[in-house]
Amino acid sequence: MLRSFRFRTLRIILLLIILFVVAMNTWLTSVRIHSWNRPVWVVLYPINADGRRDTQAYINALSAEHFDEIKLFLQREADRYQVNLTPVAEFYLAPALLVQPPEVELDASLFERVFWSLHMRWWSWRNDSWNGPEPDVRIYLRYFSPQESQQLSHSLGLQKGMIGLVNGFASVDYMGTNNFVIAHELMHTFGASDKYSLDTNEPLYPEGYADPDQKPLLPQTRAEVMAGRVKVSPGWLVMPQSLNDVVVGPLTANEIDWQQSLH
Repeated sequence: MLRSFRFRTLRIILLLIILFVVAMNTWLTSVRIHSWNRPVWVVLYPINADGRRDTQAYINALSAEHFDEIKLFLQREADRYQVNLTPVAEFYLAPALLVQPPEVELDASLFERVFWSLHMRWWSWRNDSWNGPEPDVRIYLRYFSPQESQQLSHSLGLQKGMIGLVNGFASVDYMGTNNFVIAHELMHTFGASDKYSLDTNEPLYPEGYADPDQKPLLPQTRAEVMAGRVKVSPGWLVMPQSLNDVVVGPLTANEIDWQQSLH
């Protein structure tokens, strides 16, 4: 029994050491990213979340170029804030993962979310199909077939861990929406906070509006990246179909340490 206790204690100590090293590496990465002195390296990991053949066929056809819209969006918005860096981010596509990441319920308690965060970081460290340079941010893309009638789980982005978990549909018809969700969760890893009500999904005013000084205020025609939706009229919200209709607002820019130099 004593031997078993010592072995279990050793395992716990090793786990704590690994988590400490991962935490320190994450902190250093976050500090470096916020200096914006070199491009952020983002690796995308596709996952067949429902095991369907059509989902796998979509994943097999993916290439890094399918995510260029996100790169162009970040560069366009960084240029608006006079961030002196080109490119702002580089995107790479890893081979598909065959294991599923841990999930967390939307209404999970604080303890459950903290536990999931640690579990997700451990899982990410254990499951890596990327053979290139060490990424700054890892985004896991869980794809589902649009043939199945279902509501996707909430996507998540962790600054403490530099990890994003995105749920999307495996179809070219949803590529623009998927890229928007990826950009939203990526900004979370940079340190940006949500700009919408968790109860109603309504963009918060003024920080959640792309054009808060517009007169009349509605209809809005663009989305703030961390608000998630465009408010067209009272009670009518739509998701942007393309990052061409999305901006980084001043508060979000401040949170990720972009210079606010608009005139």
